[in-house]
Amino acid sequence: MQAANDPSPTAEVPLEITGPSQAESGQVEPAQAEVAADPWEELEADVAKWKEISLRTAAEMDNLRKRMAREREDAIRYANQRLLEELLPVIDHFEMGMQAAAQDTSSMIYIGMDMVRRQLNDFLASQGVVEIPCEGKFDPNLHDALAEEACAAGEEGRILRVTRCGYKLRDRLLRPAGVVVSKAPAPAEGGED
Repeated sequence: MQAANDPSPTAEVPLEITGPSQAESGQVEPAQAEVAADPWEELEADVAKWKEISLRTAAEMDNLRKRMAREREDAIRYANQRLLEELLPVIDHFEMGMQAAAQDTSSMIYIGMDMVRRQLNDFLASQGVVEIPCEGKFDPNLHDALAEEACAAGEEGRILRVTRCGYKLRDRLLRPAGVVVSKAPAPAEGGED
């Protein structure tokens, strides 16, 4: 036999039906209202929402901090880029002067200019500036094709000569090298009949 207080599944709970159903009348029992609007559940939902917001904000701040550090490093690494770009035409003219002075390598002018050239090259190297190599195949990312010349010997797209040196600042291109590139010789017109 079961006692009246036993909450076993076979125990019946008496139901009182008095008038229209609760759903029809729009009335909700106080016990159901508590279940629907439990303050602890609302607080837990608010805590979860604010925890998610704080985690997202912390992640955004961390990403911002990393991006700012990267931009600061780039600004320091490439701070002299504009100055070096404006210095390149001066270097070009200096090299033309060196070619003219090379007629007499024992002259004091040539010896003095060669000393200045070495100091200039040391300065550029200390700033991270390197000359772009111009041997072999044409690379449109590093070279600027100023002209094409027919060349019977060799493949098409090979660099024949350099008209202007190109330079890189670390991994950035300061100025592409101006080069003359080979092209396949044109077929002879009016060939054999």
